Amino acid sequence: FPDIVELNVGGQVYVTRLETLTSAPNSLLWAKFGRGSPDELPRDNKGRFFFDRDGSLFRYILDYLRDSELSLPEFFKEKRRLRKEADYFQLPELSRRLAAAGKEGSDGGGGGEPEEAELSSPATPSSSSDRTLSSPGAGSGYITIGYRGTYTIGRDIQADAKFRRVARITVCSKISLAKEVFGETLNESRDPDRPPDRYTARYYLKYNFLEQAFDRLAEAGFHMVACNSTGTCSYGSSDPAEDKLWTSYTEYVFCR
Repeated sequence: FPDIVELNVGGQVYVTRLETLTSAPNSLLWAKFGRGSPDELPRDNKGRFFFDRDGSLFRYILDYLRDSELSLPEFFKEKRRLRKEADYFQLPELSRRLAAAGKEGSDGGGGGEPEEAELSSPATPSSSSDRTLSSPGAGSGYITIGYRGTYTIGRDIQADAKFRRVARITVCSKISLAKEVFGETLNESRDPDRPPDRYTARYYLKYNFLEQAFDRLAEAGFHMVACNSTGTCSYGSSDPAEDKLWTSYTEYVFCR
């Protein structure tokens, strides 16, 4: 194996050192990369070693292999699922720590939020009205809110102006996150019947108040991490004295 190893875990790419992957004796990765042969491992179409596991949770597996410490975000809700990943990669000490952390949270001693409910079967279909925290990676992620708006400024800048006339608020995110946050206020007509672990940029909201969207995101634990906006100006006629019509497109990026 090379000193720098590229992995594809459930569609997410990781680059790490060989010594990191083999740092936990008797673990699955130690056996694969420390005692096995590169020819024995499956690869993706770009030659990266492939593991059909939860790509978003593998980051915590890799962190543990680097530092031998369990460090999770505040209000982390996927301890049960991460423990399954630890069991798969044969990391008993990490499994033990996750079990202890989960017990503390359920007793209320940790002050955190309760964990998600575990699915009885991964093949059980979920309805569109479900709060789809059971979908892979649904506990954390990004949601981008976008809108196009127009406003007019008269020749007298102090005159009455029509600001932020919002035509439609769009939602770009993983399907499960969008449904969890916006529920029945989400219009799915432009991109129906997509599985919850896929992404979409075609959803929009049934209302046009940005603050209503922001309130829902805040209640679901999201916070804004970035925003950007572009604008163009045109005149209603060739006369420069006419009112100016501005058209803008704005995006807000939220993270949990």
